[in-house]
Amino acid sequence: MTAVEVFQKLYDRYVDCYRSKDATGCASFFLDNAELFSPYGPAAKGRNAIEATHAEWLGEGGEDKIVTVVQAGIDGQIGWCLVHFSEGTTGHGTSLNVLHRQPDGGWLISHCSLNEKL
Repeated sequence: MTAVEVFQKLYDRYVDCYRSKDATGCASFFLDNAELFSPYGPAAKGRNAIEATHAEWLGEGGEDKIVTVVQAGIDGQIGWCLVHFSEGTTGHGTSLNVLHRQPDGGWLISHCSLNEKL
């Protein structure tokens, strides 16, 4: 399986949580000490802050959220991916993410930087 396929599966599960307005589920894809940087609000540092940020975003919609991994790579226990995202009329852009392989073989996001497409 390619890195793009590995991370697309992760983001497909994330999108399922997003579309069902599950902020806790969305945050579960991030490490406890993860950092999320976004043009839509202040930086969120830590899983609890990331959950709170998602709760705000989910209040604005998200039923049509789409995330597509366009490039990705894995080097040992570290991975990265560039994704395109869209949410209908509320926003679209790109996101650069750093991920860490977990002991169970899964992946969690450590750093996420969202960029709004103008």
